[in-house]
Amino acid sequence: MPNKDKTMELIPNHIGIIVDGNRRWAKKHNLTTAEGHREGYQNLKTIVRAAIKYGVRYVSAYVFSTENWQRDRQEVKDLMKLLTWVLRHEIKKIHKDNIRVRVIGSKVKLGAAMLTAIHDAEKLTENNTRGTLLLCLDYGGQQEIVDAMKSIVASGVSEENITAELIAQHLYAPDVPPPDLIIRTSGEQRLSNFLTWESVYSELMFTKKYWPDFKEKDLTAVLNRFKKLKRRFGK
Repeated sequence: MPNKDKTMELIPNHIGIIVDGNRRWAKKHNLTTAEGHREGYQNLKTIVRAAIKYGVRYVSAYVFSTENWQRDRQEVKDLMKLLTWVLRHEIKKIHKDNIRVRVIGSKVKLGAAMLTAIHDAEKLTENNTRGTLLLCLDYGGQQEIVDAMKSIVASGVSEENITAELIAQHLYAPDVPPPDLIIRTSGEQRLSNFLTWESVYSELMFTKKYWPDFKEKDLTAVLNRFKKLKRRFGK
């Protein structure tokens, strides 16, 4: 009988996903940008369920960055509408799957309706235990570090007592372990301000496929590659 604990060690506990390429996928298929983002969400739902099925405990999805506010106004409006719809309506299906949803990010520019939807979705799913989906919304890795430092300063900690461990405790989700693996689709090979602090020892894997074309078989292939890695963490 295989050693279950040893098998689980080969599965990343936390996967970060940069869901890139929705717009280019839409253009390729003669669809609108909004349709591309909707297809991207449908695929995210599939991949998250598959990852949790394989034993992944946390999936962080980069769905809207602090830089994305600079995009075309209509695209931003469509994205906010889609994300609000997910948090208000799709959340019921996610809840039924016993998956917890958390939203991390600055949230400074989010409207009242979105903030209410976030609160309600997190409250509904807070006791779910099968796995956790973290939606990185209005998220920027540098901004997260800035916000952490502001929190530390506000708490009155003296300079000599600031440590890496203390900063980690003031991040948006300090109880969530760092990502073991970060996947980026669409051929780009950079992190683009995603989990800047948390990703220092993450394994990085890139694919040329646009996000809507990244299927469960592709996830399986990535996980199989991960199993072959020897992670040293600087040792």
